[in-house]
Amino acid sequence: MKVRTLLVGMIAAAAAVVAPTAAAAAPPTGDGEMGTLIVGGHNATQTYSFMVSLQSTSGGHFCGGSLIKANWVVTAAHCVQGRSPSSTIARIGTTNRTSGGTVARASRIIIHPSYRGPYDIALVQLSTSVSQAPVRIAASSGPVGTQTRIIGWGQTCPVRGACGAPITLQELDTSIVNDYECSGISGSIEICTDNPGNRAGACYGDSGGPQIKAVNGQWELIGATSRSGGGSQCAVAPSIYTDVPAFRNWIQQYTGALS
Repeated sequence: MKVRTLLVGMIAAAAAVVAPTAAAAAPPTGDGEMGTLIVGGHNATQTYSFMVSLQSTSGGHFCGGSLIKANWVVTAAHCVQGRSPSSTIARIGTTNRTSGGTVARASRIIIHPSYRGPYDIALVQLSTSVSQAPVRIAASSGPVGTQTRIIGWGQTCPVRGACGAPITLQELDTSIVNDYECSGISGSIEICTDNPGNRAGACYGDSGGPQIKAVNGQWELIGATSRSGGGSQCAVAPSIYTDVPAFRNWIQQYTGALS
């Protein structure tokens, strides 16, 4: 669980968003339909091997996710609630949501049994293992002030429907802030994440996607985009992320040991 003092979507059924700060977490080196786009971000500076675009078999990105084992993806529960594995595919390890990486079909979807706003976490099992390197789940999300990065193909303007989803993966550097800055947060299982300059953050289509931090030169997963922490538009308030490390035991029940 996270140690600190103290985005369902921008509205109850929408997808969440995230934005970057001026002080970015030092990233490892690397290569540089509608879900939420990151508002105020920029094109990805590297290829994230673990980045997942969840897509409908009929075509179109709908949410993000993180590859945590060769055949397992973690995402937000609201992304996959009501969806069948047969209608869901994952494109993994590319900065382009329409090409590259590896495409695998889902074989199983597991939603946390307590999901109702909080507990917004789900697992997608893939029908085959992929060769991309998964992301390690951090030991904890970290204290207030921890520098993080969010990545996704979500909407890049704050008003819902006012712009389309980008083809190129977006990234934004941000940080963990005090829980009281996010309305309706469950502090032990969720992360309140800053909206730098009150104009950047996650948006529709970013839901389920990763919030990561750099640990010893490697990215580690701390969050999955859940919903807005206040306000009816993207990036006008901090965003709420599911605290993935808080669910490690639940995840391991299905996936087995994690690295």
